[in-house]
Amino acid sequence: MFDSLLIIVFVTVGYLLGTIPTGMLIARWRGVDIRRSGSGNIGATNVLRSVGPLAALVVVLIDPLKGVIAVGVPTLLGLDPWIVSATAIATVLGNTFNMFLGFRGGKGIATSLGVFLVVDPLVTVLATALFALTLWLTRFVSLASLLAVTGALLMLLARLDADPNVVAAAPKLTTALVLVLLAFVRHRENVARLRAGSERRLGEPREPTPATTVATTAAPTADDRAEHDVSEEPPRD
Repeated sequence: MFDSLLIIVFVTVGYLLGTIPTGMLIARWRGVDIRRSGSGNIGATNVLRSVGPLAALVVVLIDPLKGVIAVGVPTLLGLDPWIVSATAIATVLGNTFNMFLGFRGGKGIATSLGVFLVVDPLVTVLATALFALTLWLTRFVSLASLLAVTGALLMLLARLDADPNVVAAAPKLTTALVLVLLAFVRHRENVARLRAGSERRLGEPREPTPATTVATTAAPTADDRAEHDVSEEPPRD
C-alpha cells in the first residue's frame, strides 16, 4: 500500500516537473511566442533558431535539471528502482505530452539527459559524446539526438555481457527502452525529412514557403503601379 502511494506521488510530481515549459517561458520573456515561431516546438533547437543562443543555452541547462530533480529525489531516498523508473518515464512524458499545452511539448531529449544523468552517469557521458560527435559531423540535431538515446540503450544492453543480472538491470533497461520509443515518436517528422533529404541542419536558414514567395513576387509595389500607369498613357499629338 505504501509503495503504491509512493509511486503515485513521485510519478505525479515527476510529470508536473516535466510539464514546466522552459522554452516557452524563456521565449515569452524575450517577447517571442515560440509556438508560433519556426517549427512551433518549445524545445531548445527551435528556441535557438527563433530567439537566440543565450535563450537556448538556458533551456539546455534547465530542461535536464527537471529530470535530475525528479529522479534524484527517489534515488537519494533509496526507493525501489521501479519507482525511479516510473518517475523517470513520467517526467519525460510531462515534457513531451504536456497536458497544459494540449498534450504537446518538446522532444524530450534534454529532459531524458537529466534523467539518465542520475540513472547511469557513465552511459550519459558516453551518449552525450556520441550526440556531440554526430552533431559536429552532420549538423543534424534530430539525428544526433536519436543516435544518442539509442546508443544509451545499446550500452546498457552491452553491459549485460559483463553482469548478466537481468532482474537488477530491468528497471534501467525499461526506462531506456521507453525513452527511446518516445524520442522516435516525437521525432517521426524529423525522421521523414531525414529520409527525404529535406531536414534542416543546425545553422541553416529556413527556406521561404511557396506562399510567401508567390505573395512577394505577385504583389506590385507603388513604383511598379506608377510605371505601369505611365506606360499605359496614350501618346499625345
